[in-house]
Amino acid sequence: MNQKLKVGILGATGMVGQRFISLLENHPWFDVVTVAASPRSAGKTYEEAVKERWKMTTPMPESVKKLIVMNVNEVEKVASTVDFVFSAVDMTKEEIKAIEEEYAKTETPVVSNNSAHRWTKDVPMVVPEINPEHFEVIPYQKERLGTKKGFIAVKPNCSIQSYAPALTAWMEYEPYEILVTTYQAISGAGKTFQDWPEMIENIIPYIGGEEEKSEQEPLRLWGKIKNGEIVKAQSPKITCQCIRVPVLNGHTAAGFVKFRKKPKKEELIEKLVKFKGLPQTLKLPSAPKQFIQYLEEDNRPQVKLDVDFENGMGISIGRLREDSIYDFKFIGLSHNTVRGAAGGAILCAELLKAQGYIEAK
Repeated sequence: MNQKLKVGILGATGMVGQRFISLLENHPWFDVVTVAASPRSAGKTYEEAVKERWKMTTPMPESVKKLIVMNVNEVEKVASTVDFVFSAVDMTKEEIKAIEEEYAKTETPVVSNNSAHRWTKDVPMVVPEINPEHFEVIPYQKERLGTKKGFIAVKPNCSIQSYAPALTAWMEYEPYEILVTTYQAISGAGKTFQDWPEMIENIIPYIGGEEEKSEQEPLRLWGKIKNGEIVKAQSPKITCQCIRVPVLNGHTAAGFVKFRKKPKKEELIEKLVKFKGLPQTLKLPSAPKQFIQYLEEDNRPQVKLDVDFENGMGISIGRLREDSIYDFKFIGLSHNTVRGAAGGAILCAELLKAQGYIEAK
């Protein structure tokens, strides 16, 4: 690839926007040329707009510091500067739906971290290792929008990445009933401990809307395209509890599974470590070489030891064992703002580029 694609980040000053900027520094295919945010940030340099609110552990890239923040609502103006955009805007669901469609109608592909379009029937919601074939719904979406190049693609909720990949690896054994409890980091709410001191030494047993997403979104990943729409799978049935815990980065899941076909533990572990998808075959820049690792130690995975596996793009599974009520139980861990948010969206964009859906304008 001779020339990098020009990228804009919508909602660039927020935590996920910052993660996009951090992960895209020195990206071999993509170059961040435009940052856009709310009108109150517009007109300032990115450095001025963010100031002490930079939440990443790595320094702000020099390449973005002097970029002038554009008004995200000036859609035509922003779109004219880029080949495609990543969306991490902080608006109401209806506002996000509207503005992402507006960008798509300027012939600008939108790869979104937001939840607004996850259930729009012709918008693909993709984990590239799990359901890349859902990108095949994009031509139907373009027909609806009246576009040639513009479309919207989204990535799923951050918490399901800690268990849905394992369940996908085990599909041939026909899991049919799943119970999951997720223990979710505060960065999932866009917070640090400085922003949210109430979370220190605290657990909150409620995250608004999260349990429904955690139960339903895996079924959409496992769905099929029918008549130009993605129809979600009807099984397995999933019930979930979601708990906020005093951890900065890393969503942990405790999962319990019933299978129609009765696998052995060794077979399940082998399926995990051998599981790979198109990102690994195509050797995409952000793809983990090992998508899922299995850890034998009884006290793993741990956030402090394992959240950055494969630069935060890999999934860690451990404590797989037989259960007295379900067939097996396990622990999963994923990095919620890398694989679960910005990194997952970047991997989607890489696959969309590799497949010819995103190209220079």
